[in-house]
Amino acid sequence: MSFNSPNLSVRSAQLSDLTELVEVLAASFYPRNGLTRLFLPVLRMGVYEDLRYRLRSASESSYVCLVATMTLSSGSPSLVGTVEITFRSTSPFQFRSLPYPYLSNLAVQLEARRQGVAQKLLDRCEAIALDLGFQDLYLHVLEDNHQARQLYAKAGYQAKQADSFWHCWFLRQPQKLLLHKRLTRPF
Repeated sequence: MSFNSPNLSVRSAQLSDLTELVEVLAASFYPRNGLTRLFLPVLRMGVYEDLRYRLRSASESSYVCLVATMTLSSGSPSLVGTVEITFRSTSPFQFRSLPYPYLSNLAVQLEARRQGVAQKLLDRCEAIALDLGFQDLYLHVLEDNHQARQLYAKAGYQAKQADSFWHCWFLRQPQKLLLHKRLTRPF
């Protein structure tokens, strides 16, 4: 599969994108080896149902799902990336805490990586946040995900805090880093 990167576009996800969205997310977040391979159909179904619910209720909630499409060499567009924006509360224990935009599930199809897809998705998220009056964006990245950390650093995201060492040690998982970017409007 070969892509022409000048034909890259970003738009809001639609219910008709569900099947391709699930494939991009599953390929990015679930390895196809070991036990995960056996549970992949169930994981895909869970992702499908979760996304279907969120896309259906997107107009009523604080949720945005974006997709990136590129034109294949055959001339047909293909969904090659996605990212989600939710608006989280600064404190789950305060009734009237201020929301902030939070990015999650940034995923790019393997064949389309290193062609500007992730950066274009991030740029669109930043524009949406600014249009809604926010000046900050947040996301989590795993400490051992060096490619993602490099992308976010290049895009201007900086580490704000890390999960506790004991939490990671006890669960035997890599540390999650909370990254932050202060947004400014381009001139």
